[in-house]
Amino acid sequence: MLNNVVDFFRNLPPKYCMDCGEEMEEQHECYGNKCTNCLKVKR
Repeated sequence: MLNNVVDFFRNLPPKYCMDCGEEMEEQHECYGNKCTNCLKVKR
């Protein structure tokens, strides 16, 4: 059963920023919907 959960998260499509449309680098299952550039977060 663990393999099914791993496969689920592995097969999620990439997330895109709601403001600029760029593909986000963070994990796809997270709740955020804006990239670090649009949030103006320093790395």
